[in-house]
Amino acid sequence: MNEHYTALIAQINDWDHAYYVLDNPVISDADYDQAFKKLLDIETQYPDLISPDSPSQRVGAKPIDDYVKIKHSVRMLSLSNAFNLEETFAFFEKAAKDLELNPADLDIFSEPKLDGLAITLHYDNGLLTYAATRGDGQIGEDVTHTIKTIKSIPLKLNTPTPPKELEVRGEAFMPKAAFIKTNRLALENDSRVFVNPRNAAAGTIRQMNPKVATERDLQFIPYGIGAYEGDQQFTKHSEILAHLQQLGFRKNPESFAFKGDFAAFTDNYQHMENLRLELPMEIDGIVYKVDDLDLQNRLGFIARSPKWAVARKFPAQNDVTQLLAVDFQVGRTGVLTPVARLTPVFVGGATVSNATLHNMDEIKRLDLYIGDDVEIQRAGDVIPKVVKVVTAGSQRDPIVMPEHCPVCQAPVERTEGQAAYRCTGGLTCAAQASERIKHYASRKFMNINNLGTKLVDVLYSTGALKNIADIYSLTADDIATLEGQGDKSAQNVLDSIEASKSTTLGTFVGALGIHEVGEEGAKTIAKYFKNLPAIQAASVEDLQQVPDIGPVMAQNVAHFFSDEKNQAIIEALIAAGVTWPDEPETPATEQPLAGETWVLTGTLAQLTRSEAKAILERLGAKVAGSVSKKTHCVVAGSEAGSKLTQAETLGIKILNEDEFLALVKQET
Repeated sequence: MNEHYTALIAQINDWDHAYYVLDNPVISDADYDQAFKKLLDIETQYPDLISPDSPSQRVGAKPIDDYVKIKHSVRMLSLSNAFNLEETFAFFEKAAKDLELNPADLDIFSEPKLDGLAITLHYDNGLLTYAATRGDGQIGEDVTHTIKTIKSIPLKLNTPTPPKELEVRGEAFMPKAAFIKTNRLALENDSRVFVNPRNAAAGTIRQMNPKVATERDLQFIPYGIGAYEGDQQFTKHSEILAHLQQLGFRKNPESFAFKGDFAAFTDNYQHMENLRLELPMEIDGIVYKVDDLDLQNRLGFIARSPKWAVARKFPAQNDVTQLLAVDFQVGRTGVLTPVARLTPVFVGGATVSNATLHNMDEIKRLDLYIGDDVEIQRAGDVIPKVVKVVTAGSQRDPIVMPEHCPVCQAPVERTEGQAAYRCTGGLTCAAQASERIKHYASRKFMNINNLGTKLVDVLYSTGALKNIADIYSLTADDIATLEGQGDKSAQNVLDSIEASKSTTLGTFVGALGIHEVGEEGAKTIAKYFKNLPAIQAASVEDLQQVPDIGPVMAQNVAHFFSDEKNQAIIEALIAAGVTWPDEPETPATEQPLAGETWVLTGTLAQLTRSEAKAILERLGAKVAGSVSKKTHCVVAGSEAGSKLTQAETLGIKILNEDEFLALVKQET
């Protein structure tokens, strides 16, 4: 028994690490819950066995070392789980017995269990000062920089008489519509597709760039408070939630109180299960709490959770079906993604016939063959996921990556050290062409602002656009004859196209859509090599000498410019009149900040953020969006937030705007 118990602890801790720290769940919720229940059963039967490293003795996962740590003034606990009505009712029967009451005498407060990330918000005199994850319940991670982007979180409490101190505990989550949009954009850009809304919310909050969080419609709903110092007196949990709503927070929909008899629990659960798919956010259960705060205090806690609240979990949205075939789809950057074709099965409120397999490494990890019976997990995903093989098929056919692109027949290659296989058709592959044209014409790159995405789709369907070079061959007739267009619209498009011919080398390189080469990477490469022929002739080794260009990006750039079809497209663009000046030679003496990383934060009074960034780049510095141990200096304007706090914690040099301008004057 001891060996089995130790192995179970190790397994669950590994799963917790993957789920909470890496944001990469490797097991279904149903399987995890079953394993955790086995652990609790063992510890109940053999309490002397309980180990300090058992998952039952902790609340969450360890904070990531790279984040600034915040110690919670009041511990953040998690909840015990119940998996059926009998277990739920038994939980409150025991609570009532401890209180010497009948279950029907208890007022129970019911809240949908939001599937997101537990967050605490700390307010001092009504102003939000910091936000943190739950972490291990004692110490969390400072995520103020991303939490402040959530519009449903008030930066200032909506009251003229705020409490001196208030900690609001709640769930940050991604609504269903935002999740669908986020994953759709990820698919279009061949970037990471999130497993579920909880994973998407956690990944958004716990990354360092708040711009990413701003683009995703995260929401926050409170479920209670931690530390509190104020004049308001509360006798019920429901009063706390009502007060938080008055302070400017959202109300959890379908939250209400009822008397704790078995029939009431049955009716409540049935109501919430029927309503589940209609809610705008994912919920994975119902949280039941004793509403009376005095009774809560009398019941108290066990090591892991309160004795006055329990989470009634919904059954997992999984089912089993057969893998019939695997197709390969080609994305904008040429990545081939395997997609499972399945015997249709109704799961998670929809009929599923396709599921993502991500890449060949995932297929190998699953030991997956055509003909196998597989477990499918939906849980609101845009593309359902194959979780595991349930039963090996009687006839198992291997899944093989095609040697040639299924669209353009160009060879398929895998770059060493990467999971992805890519079509080598580049700019001429039809599967990639439409999205590459949109990328090229986008505001960030060639800025052909009258050639929008819808117009590109129509022109591509008519054959007027086949690749990015065709943009410069468009005629007025190609556009004016289309529905909703006319002579004036056509001329506006042609004027935008003509204006785009005058550009910069960095913008042009970025517009080509080389995998993993974004706006800043393209500028860095252009600045280093000075002209296009030098970039085209650069080897992987040459490219790796460029600051901040790693081996993967170097391989992608070298491979792109060595392809004859891509070279032909580039020649056609230049022949059409696309031009730029060579990058100027910059003497080292004029770059006193070369090799340094700087961060700008807060509002500058005498400069715009773009102007300050341009000055730093001219002096040779790299301007980053977040503070780390590698940061050399932070320029802090007014209302500087978490970046300033992080810099102070890490002991990084900080300049105000006047000090920054004085330094610039001295260096120039």
